[in-house]
Amino acid sequence: MNIVYANSKGEVFDSSTLMAAGRSGADMTDVQMTEWIPLPKGASMVMLPETRALGFDDDGTVRAMPIEFHAVGALLPQGYTRLYLPAYVKSGETTFPLFGYTAVGFDRGVFYVAAHKTDEPSLWDPSQYDDAQDVQAKVAQLLQMHPQNRLYDHLQTCALEYECVTSRNTFYGRQEGALPVSGTCNAGCIGCISEQPDDSLFPSAQTRLTLRPTVEEMVDVMVTHLTSAGPHGIISFGQGCEGEPMLRGREIAQAIRSTRERITTGYINANTNAGLTSQVQAVVDAGLDLMRVSIISARDDHYEAYYRPRGYTLKDVEASARYASEHGVLVSINYLVFPGVTDREEEIEAMIGFISRTGVSLIQMRNLNIDPDYYLQLVPVQQGERYSMLEMMDILQRECKGVRLGSYTHAPH
Repeated sequence: MNIVYANSKGEVFDSSTLMAAGRSGADMTDVQMTEWIPLPKGASMVMLPETRALGFDDDGTVRAMPIEFHAVGALLPQGYTRLYLPAYVKSGETTFPLFGYTAVGFDRGVFYVAAHKTDEPSLWDPSQYDDAQDVQAKVAQLLQMHPQNRLYDHLQTCALEYECVTSRNTFYGRQEGALPVSGTCNAGCIGCISEQPDDSLFPSAQTRLTLRPTVEEMVDVMVTHLTSAGPHGIISFGQGCEGEPMLRGREIAQAIRSTRERITTGYINANTNAGLTSQVQAVVDAGLDLMRVSIISARDDHYEAYYRPRGYTLKDVEASARYASEHGVLVSINYLVFPGVTDREEEIEAMIGFISRTGVSLIQMRNLNIDPDYYLQLVPVQQGERYSMLEMMDILQRECKGVRLGSYTHAPH
């Protein structure tokens, strides 16, 4: 497998003088042939600025390309889990934008990535909405039908400018639709895509919700989407363009009850950090069907270093997940994973314990979008044995009986 690199113009090349390598945490490693897959549909390749590409020579020694040749990483579509980071060393002070950079290689005319397919990507393939005029027409139609609902006005920005699949689903009335409700959050996540402090090293990728939707506006979106999407449709609180939805738990509970008075089919989902246990309990009691809990680690020091929770702890997250599963909600975790950290012995053991205590039924593997070097400086130093991402996934499935691996929320059918 040849190394892939880019020049200062962003033009991509391969070289047979060095073999492609990957990074696991800060360690360079040889990627096994079974860990490479052809570059999947919907993936893209990006140059990593102010870096030097690294690879192995014939003796297995790590070598750097000349300083003018930069490392290349792949950005994976939904449904694929990154196994290794790109192999590089920084030659400057640049902090990368918030993306999930993956190792790339080239062999016999084909680009490869160090990744594993963990779910069916077609449902979240952006190309299903590649007709821009049709998307604009669908947005205009729903805005005309609901002129007083400010949520649709907000979601049109997500659908047209950010090309968000979930918001586009809302305007098409299919699959999983978006229902953002909260402009504030009780965590200060390092990799938050919708809000970063003014002195942050990387900008937010999206604009956060600024309005405060009423219960009536929530119900309007919920009933409209669940009616159109059919029995397997999903409407979801907790989007990338908002903060923590459970800060509005009382209103969400009211909206769920009102919605269920009008339509009983489809599924109501909440994507949450689950730190506000009393609010989670109220929403669960109101009739929540699905809940996805965002988590990066089941170890307190690691969790707090990334989420920077305000007024809650990991124990509250666990209590919320356990309450939901015990009351009939299908609970999954949105597991932010990172090669060389997530697959460490202590992380795996802690996560097995968390899953067994909470009744989680689905592990949604989610590549952590962040500059690798920046992230490694923030989290506790890992001490245990390093496995591999594939081994880690095998261990979780073997030790957590009945738990499935995937990449996104599924309706239970």
